Amino acid sequence: MSTVYEIAARLPDPAELRVHLRGLAVLEAAIGDEPRFHRYTFDADWGPGEEAALMENGSGDDFSVVFTPAGVLIRGFAHESEMSPYGTDDEQAWPGVIDEVPAALRPVLEEPAFRDEGIDVLRVTVCLWRETDDTAWRTGSAIAFPSGDDPDGSGLLFALLADRSPEAAQAHFEDYYERPLPLDAIHHVLTGHPLTSAIATALNPAAHPEAASYLAGDAGISTSHAPTQLN
Repeated sequence: MSTVYEIAARLPDPAELRVHLRGLAVLEAAIGDEPRFHRYTFDADWGPGEEAALMENGSGDDFSVVFTPAGVLIRGFAHESEMSPYGTDDEQAWPGVIDEVPAALRPVLEEPAFRDEGIDVLRVTVCLWRETDDTAWRTGSAIAFPSGDDPDGSGLLFALLADRSPEAAQAHFEDYYERPLPLDAIHHVLTGHPLTSAIATALNPAAHPEAASYLAGDAGISTSHAPTQLN
């Protein structure tokens, strides 16, 4: 059984995680031609002093990693999980998943973007957090998981966060975009190096030259709608 506890043990420190998530967003922007089909995005202007890495797979599963001055909160929702709020009588989070989230990070859970419009249900089956002065990722300490290999969906949602190798990212993007991708270019981006026009072209040879130049611009990746350069 894979659960949030295994994921928490495999996550890096917040600074390294941030670089990796930005890298995934830059790779998505460089490889994919249609932003509306992008799964990984990064919003550097999420809120005052806040950034957010977001993933939506188009099948009803999503996660958010929100970086705040108080720390980092990771929320994930796997729509087929038995731990979904929609599978409970009161449409509340599964017992223990968010009960221990510290007060300084609880406002992240009130974000309207993480709740289904009109019914105010928090989309969550898995949650992790790490306050600024902490030395480890935290989760609910006494979650009673239902049976199954991936009961909270953490294995599905956070596969590329638990395995941060360029080979894992290459396999993911090649499967999604159905074309081969150069491993060296993926490694270049995931390790935080700037996206150059040459790297952008290597990742998407069919892209218009102006698109490659735009992606390699100087503005920096700023929103989930227009990622450009990895600083």
